[in-house]
Amino acid sequence: MAISSAGIGSGLDVQSIVSQLLTIERAPIRQLQTEAGRLQTQLSAFGRVQSALSTLRDASLKLTQNDTWGAAKATSSDSANVSATATGSALAGNYNITVTRLAVAQTLATGNFSNASQNIGSGVLRIELGNFDADPPVPKSGASAIDITIDPSESSLSAIRDKINNASAGVVASVVNDVSGSRLVLRSAQTGLENGFRITALDDDGNDTNASGLSALAFDPSASVTNLSRPQTAQNALASINGVNIESASNTLNDAVEGLSLTLRKQGTDAEVKVEPDTEALKKSVDDFVKAYNESIKLLREQTRYDPATKQAGPLQGDRSGAAMLSQLRGLFNGNGGSSTVFTRLADVGLDLDTDGLIKTNATKLDAALTQGTELKKLFANVDTANPANEGFAKRFEGWLKLSLDSEGTIESRTQSLQARVKNNEQAQERLEDRVARTEQRLLRQYTALDTRMGQLSGLSNYVTQQMALINNNSNNR
Repeated sequence: MAISSAGIGSGLDVQSIVSQLLTIERAPIRQLQTEAGRLQTQLSAFGRVQSALSTLRDASLKLTQNDTWGAAKATSSDSANVSATATGSALAGNYNITVTRLAVAQTLATGNFSNASQNIGSGVLRIELGNFDADPPVPKSGASAIDITIDPSESSLSAIRDKINNASAGVVASVVNDVSGSRLVLRSAQTGLENGFRITALDDDGNDTNASGLSALAFDPSASVTNLSRPQTAQNALASINGVNIESASNTLNDAVEGLSLTLRKQGTDAEVKVEPDTEALKKSVDDFVKAYNESIKLLREQTRYDPATKQAGPLQGDRSGAAMLSQLRGLFNGNGGSSTVFTRLADVGLDLDTDGLIKTNATKLDAALTQGTELKKLFANVDTANPANEGFAKRFEGWLKLSLDSEGTIESRTQSLQARVKNNEQAQERLEDRVARTEQRLLRQYTALDTRMGQLSGLSNYVTQQMALINNNSNNR
């Protein structure tokens, strides 16, 4: 088989010639690649705009919600005695709290054992939650008895502790060690009478109530079985709110006053809790709206601008969707809104448009407006479907942003259009790459054949030259 290589026959640089021709052939591909980069930059720009407008939508939505305008804060005169937090449904006012007694959890303890590895006995322990000092006993509503099987191989103090803790029976077990030995201590996981507990034993030694074997852990006041000591009896918290007596299984009172959570911390003490509108939280919501608006305006302006000094254009410069959103967003800020007779424009509450189109906050005017929460709410959150001109500014923003960001909105529609163009671009590049590959093979065949033919002609030329030289030599020798 003959071995050939392009360029060997004639010295023609076939690879270089083909490479240069292919560079020309690939010019349309390079144009498509440039266009693909531009499309991807636009997609990225719309992604950033979508993110910024989503933040603005969330900030606008928050200013339309009742919880925002009803935000309250609670302050205790002595949080070491009683601490308090308030939700939006809390009514403003003063609440005098007296703590008579704190809720505590029941605690039981065994006698001393030599160490935590000492075996107690095997069988089954049953744990039930409730008030078993009452007559008749009152099991905890919704709680079920938990049976814990204790095998002889896991009947040590520490093993029984682990079995109880793994049973999720509403009881926490621990081993306490001191100079007298080891004791198993059992405590209710929660405070209050309803979280007291009794333990009954099905002892493998046949006696379920004596103090030996597994029944050493039996404790049931209703049956006069008290093989465990009880350092602490379960009890409910007792308190009064503005003179009204309250009893609770927990030291945290969540339902005693609507929207107000009180935590009782010290027995035999008093505290005054003051509930008032949380103007700081409301101010933060307004500040978040201002920040989100400014960030959206700056981003849209940056993406759509053209800088004549640098001759640089933003990714969305010339894009009608980007320019329209910038114009519409600015337009939402202007005009009157809401049904307030005190505030009709955002400038009335200290939100002024600066020369650069961004909101500049007048803190003094905003703080004054925050003291008139009802009127301020109308300016931002008023709803009037019959007359859109009376809609609050936050409602207007929310509505426009929903249309811009939903599945059929401006951004999604524009994004889908760009994605389709990117896909078409990729397909066009693939077709051109296939054509270039075929062209390369054709050119290699043609120039290889030319190289071979030129090699043959070169050989013939050399032969003729040699023959002519011989003829001349012969003629000279005669």
